[in-house]
Amino acid sequence: MYVERASRLPGAVVWHRAVSTPAQAVRPVLPDGCMDLLWTEGRLLVAGPDTRAHVPGGAPARWAGVRFYPGTAPALLGVPADELRDLRVGLADLWPAALVRRLTARIDAAADPVAALEEVALDRAADTEPADPLLREIVTALGAGRPVADTADRLGLSTRQLHRRSLTAFGYGPSTLARVLRLQRALALAWDGVPFAEVAARSGFADQPHLARDVKELAGMPLRALLADS
Repeated sequence: MYVERASRLPGAVVWHRAVSTPAQAVRPVLPDGCMDLLWTEGRLLVAGPDTRAHVPGGAPARWAGVRFYPGTAPALLGVPADELRDLRVGLADLWPAALVRRLTARIDAAADPVAALEEVALDRAADTEPADPLLREIVTALGAGRPVADTADRLGLSTRQLHRRSLTAFGYGPSTLARVLRLQRALALAWDGVPFAEVAARSGFADQPHLARDVKELAGMPLRALLADS
């Protein structure tokens, strides 16, 4: 079972998932431009930005996460996003190990580990300079389907500057971010029952075969199978 809600941390989402038996299906985690702070029974981890579908493995367990708005996690975690691309790493690799042990013990002992994990993120945010507001403008522009060169020009950046900022903030360049955000637009429409040809046109794909290729490459399965698995 997977449940999510809006976080008290602006733009973030708090989620939890419980898998009680190995037979229960675990949905793949699809690229979305985000990074997550994760807790699972005795461990704190960070999920870096994905460029392809990630299928969680391991024994059945409870999981909780704070999914940060794209571009905001590096300032909170103190690490450039591109260093964590397609990775899951222990938080103790990024923060002092003694601190992580205390935080892990606190969350493990909490009556509501999900809320306790959110408090960790909120406390960290209170002690951290906020992310550059330009990053949200990049996400908004590319998420609306604006071309990369046009986005850079509108924000007063060269394409090279936009690329460097994107690597640090999102984990990959603006072209990849635009592709990931386009996938998310398409999936939102498809899950609402919009016909695939219309999904392709409204999401910014050249045609339906282009949509099919991108979904297969980024999500690891055809769109129809992805919807049936949801």
